[in-house]
Amino acid sequence: MRSTDLFIALLNHKSRNLDELKWPGEGTFEVILGAILVQNTNWKNVEKALANLKKAGKDSLQGICELENSELATLIKPSGFYNTKAKRLKTLCLAIKNEFESFDNFKENASREWLINVKGVGAETCDAILAYACGKPYMVVDAYALRIMAYFDYNFECYDEAAEWFSSLEYDEIYKFLDSDKFDETEVLKLYHSLILEFCKENFKGKILSQNGQKILSSIKN
Repeated sequence: MRSTDLFIALLNHKSRNLDELKWPGEGTFEVILGAILVQNTNWKNVEKALANLKKAGKDSLQGICELENSELATLIKPSGFYNTKAKRLKTLCLAIKNEFESFDNFKENASREWLINVKGVGAETCDAILAYACGKPYMVVDAYALRIMAYFDYNFECYDEAAEWFSSLEYDEIYKFLDSDKFDETEVLKLYHSLILEFCKENFKGKILSQNGQKILSSIKN
């Protein structure tokens, strides 16, 4: 099976329009906040934490850098693991401020090599920030993506191997279904991640795949 086959199957069976599949706040500092806060929790809890930061006027790079860790932890408490997340978020924001001075400069000039070496930033979080905050062509491989691959008995030795497989798309085939003027490589990879998320939320209960999900995936199963 090719990654392209999976992408097209998910695209052809999506239940929402393409605009509804976008990450909240794409291209804004909120992506950085969300990428850290969403670790080991659901998005509803993240939204509560984000609302607290906005209400306190601390939902910016400068705002986070000004907070003490204990103050930040209190504001993001709804996201869970708040002490750990406060440290990670503060460390990342200080690193961005020291290296790039502003979020806009970070968006323009950040590299994966630099970002993944910031303490507390794992590969998935790194690629989510690069893709959704910085608009760079990185595929985010999360637990949902790996759950689909487990159905096909695909196992990867590491995150980067999985990301390489998912990113290996045949764009000449994909552009038979998408407008190439609207979907460059970055937008295709972001859409792929969103399609995976939508499919898994609709068709998996734990590790159990629904009959509809089995029908969709079995149509491309080798």
